[in-house]
Amino acid sequence: MLTPTAIARPTPREFIVLAAAVMSVNAVAVDALLPALAAIGTAVNAGEDNRRQWLITAYLIGFGISQLVYGTLSDHYGRKPLMLAGLAIYACFAAASAFAGRFETAIVLRVLQGCGGGISVLAVSIIRDRHSGDSMVRVMSLAFLLFLGVPIFVPSLGHAILVLSSWQWVFAAIALFGALLLAWVALRLPETLPPERRMPLSPRAVSRAFADVLSRRESLGYTLASTALVGALFGIVTSGQQLFANVFRAPEVFPLVFGTVASCVALAALLNGRAVGRFGARRTSHAALMGYLLVASVHAGVACSGLERPWVFTVLQSALMFCFGLMLANFGSLAMARLAHVAGTASAVQSLVINVGGALIGILIGQRFDGTAVPMTLGSMACGLMALAMVLVAEHGRLFRPVAVPMQVAG
Repeated sequence: MLTPTAIARPTPREFIVLAAAVMSVNAVAVDALLPALAAIGTAVNAGEDNRRQWLITAYLIGFGISQLVYGTLSDHYGRKPLMLAGLAIYACFAAASAFAGRFETAIVLRVLQGCGGGISVLAVSIIRDRHSGDSMVRVMSLAFLLFLGVPIFVPSLGHAILVLSSWQWVFAAIALFGALLLAWVALRLPETLPPERRMPLSPRAVSRAFADVLSRRESLGYTLASTALVGALFGIVTSGQQLFANVFRAPEVFPLVFGTVASCVALAALLNGRAVGRFGARRTSHAALMGYLLVASVHAGVACSGLERPWVFTVLQSALMFCFGLMLANFGSLAMARLAHVAGTASAVQSLVINVGGALIGILIGQRFDGTAVPMTLGSMACGLMALAMVLVAEHGRLFRPVAVPMQVAG
């Protein structure tokens, strides 16, 4: 006779799609909102145009901080209770955001929604619970491939909703996504962490992971390099919509451009495994960093000369994000290479540093928006230089070295 757990257990394909959906909660919460930022900013009395960027940054801060909480508590209480709680928070505060009448209220609600979105960190945990070795790599790759499709089409969905109705329905759509995912997890995902593998709550373990991440040259260097690059990405995300609406006078083109740029990140992720297999993670990511700096410098020169056009922006940002896609996963693996003894908690610590630090760098770049692409492009170049400096620190001043330690998947 089948037990209730066996009945609820998803098929392998369904499990992969479910894991990808959990990974996607933040992309949906951020990317769907981008086309509606101007309308929301006006409705909640945000004031000057640049203030509306905080609607994105507020979510990212809540998301970044909460990941460590979910990761630590799920090792003790199990994955499913934390996922259900987080998705409930995510859906409820997305729905509440549709009724925000003041800018300050909207910011608080977005931070709280981000705190629910932090459960995306558990996607890797539930895959690790059920798979190991080559099986885990295969499932992670397939889930990540599905996840990469979300930033490509979600901005267009947000734009379509805005054309057909009002900005409130964008929040309603985000809330509906969270509610449907909540029901899916509740009905179809059994607990993946058995009681015998659960760990006691240990502030000492968290403190040790912080110390290891921040005291080891390689881990700290690559974590801070990733933070700088994510900061550049968030700078583009927070002010890109303004550029197309206020400068290019083509807000309807922005979702298509965003999807094109996102597809280049997906393409890089698809090619990364083959590149790493042939050249190694260091050589692949260091070459991509050189390419990133070259493209960022060219784009900054174009913007400063006043030659920026929508097609130029699309081509150069696509090239920039292709390089970004070849760096981030490899930097994460290199940062984790010597932290196998605290892999789970260390990964959560690194994610906190990268996402909160990146959000703050991103808003710093976004707030410099002056009606041109100059602040954005100079910000990307500056972040690339910071990343290069941090990589040089991690590598004792030498680039393109062969892998010196066994590589592992960052958790």
